[in-house]
Amino acid sequence: MNLNTLAFFTGLFGSIHCVAMCGPLVMALPLMHQKPWAAALQRFLYQAGRVLTYVLFGLLFGALGKSFNLLGWQQGLSIFSGIVLLLVAFSYFTKRQNSKISQLQLKLTVPLSKWMGRWLTKPYGGFFAGMLNGVLPCGMVYLALAGALNTNDILAGGEFMFFFGLGTIPLMLAASAAGFWFRKYLQTHFNKLVPYLTLCMGIWFILRGSALDIPYLSPLIELNVPAVCR
Repeated sequence: MNLNTLAFFTGLFGSIHCVAMCGPLVMALPLMHQKPWAAALQRFLYQAGRVLTYVLFGLLFGALGKSFNLLGWQQGLSIFSGIVLLLVAFSYFTKRQNSKISQLQLKLTVPLSKWMGRWLTKPYGGFFAGMLNGVLPCGMVYLALAGALNTNDILAGGEFMFFFGLGTIPLMLAASAAGFWFRKYLQTHFNKLVPYLTLCMGIWFILRGSALDIPYLSPLIELNVPAVCR
């Protein structure tokens, strides 16, 4: 499995969490009095804006990962990322999530949600509302950004987040069309998958950084060591 495939399926399964958390914002799109084609366009613009924000973050984190790679810290970065993800998964399983972090996320979410609401009242403002949605604090986005960071390349980081965003679109569109009952069903039956996905990603990052010479799972890492002239 290559990184882009991993990114897509991370987005696909992770969007279960996104629908449960951000579903109300998607369903807030003012589409009731719009023509069908205009309503559909507004929905797609919203998703396009959200994915664009992910790509911009991916480029940034890919550049950061590249700097670590040039310093020869690629393996350490991968293992460190994996350990952090394992700790996050452990917090899900033990239900010991930090209340201070939750409060900080709420403080960031409230003003962003207000700005999104302003754009949602404007014709075709869904694109800018979607871009703001991409900035909202979200555990699955953090998980994807860890993947972009470990691509160790600017364009690869952006590409990773693009495929992650594509993976989130099907369920997000379904949520905007189906409404509250669909969001509630996913939250009740499938949201428990998120900790397991985080756990698997953490294990994979640790194995990848360990360079055990296992094809696809833990390949050897070639360090970028500057050539020395003699």
